[in-house]
Amino acid sequence: MVIVESYPLAVILCLVTMLCWGSWANTQKLAGRKWAFQLYYWDYALGVLLLALALAFTMGSLGGAGRPFLADMAQASGSSLWSAFLGGVIFNLSNILLVAAIDIAGMAVAFPIGVGLALVLGVIANYMAIPVGNPVLLFLGVASVVLAILVDAFAYRRLPSQGQKTTGKGIAISVVAGVLMGFFYRFVAASMSSDFVHPEEGKMGPYAAVVVFSAGLFLSNFLWNSIVMARPFVGNPVPFSSYLRDGNARLHLVGILGGIIWSIGMSFSILASGPAGFAISYGLGQGATMVAALWGVFVWREFERAPAGTGRLLAVMFLAYAAGLALIIISRVA
Repeated sequence: MVIVESYPLAVILCLVTMLCWGSWANTQKLAGRKWAFQLYYWDYALGVLLLALALAFTMGSLGGAGRPFLADMAQASGSSLWSAFLGGVIFNLSNILLVAAIDIAGMAVAFPIGVGLALVLGVIANYMAIPVGNPVLLFLGVASVVLAILVDAFAYRRLPSQGQKTTGKGIAISVVAGVLMGFFYRFVAASMSSDFVHPEEGKMGPYAAVVVFSAGLFLSNFLWNSIVMARPFVGNPVPFSSYLRDGNARLHLVGILGGIIWSIGMSFSILASGPAGFAISYGLGQGATMVAALWGVFVWREFERAPAGTGRLLAVMFLAYAAGLALIIISRVA
């Protein structure tokens, strides 16, 4: 299989992950307001699985390093398969809850709380399991990113329409989403060998782990998304018949594209975890909050009606994020 052994290349892959994880939700906006998120999410889940399988049968089956994808799957232990599958189930629930929280409480509360908790808990959990990198620099980087998230939240709160959406329900859902999202990556990491070139027996390589994770995400969608369709946190139930009645080729392709974009990020993050370590790889990927903010500021114009002085807050946010990401990167070689 094709693997990554260079740390600089691993950093590049982590930055691509950050771009993908911060950009996939744009496809939901493109799907249109008449296409409920629950309906879009079926296509998104399919796109995640299709990309994982495509990489597994190409990059995961070529090259002389490690085990080819099918051989890797055949030797994987039940505990490894279950761990990666459970990671997909947990992530899928957290992702659906995060979107529901954004709909209730707005970006000012839901996204900073959810993704902020996910970043902090994820880096701590992955570092405690496999301590790779300078802990002082790593956690200073995390603290800088958290500062950026808080500044971002304050900037969003200045928008006239944001404060009215804040509810206790939205905050509670955000917290649950963030906790779940902070731990899903550890389950995937636990299913994998730490050495991709000479993988441990019973453990999986990166491509097999991502496929099993994606299967967990896709199959659990029949549970989690069905519940959210029948009992949405806000609004009316969404009938399954709407998927075929209201959808068209463009809407379905846009949803699949969203899943492919996110899955590219996940695959690259797992590949980069070999030379970078799981804590650094995950931490850099969760810099996606900055990417999402860039989309919001410069493409979707979310701050057009913001009061004077908001631009300075956004500048501080971007600088803090850049500093945090730089510290996370150099913590591996310091």
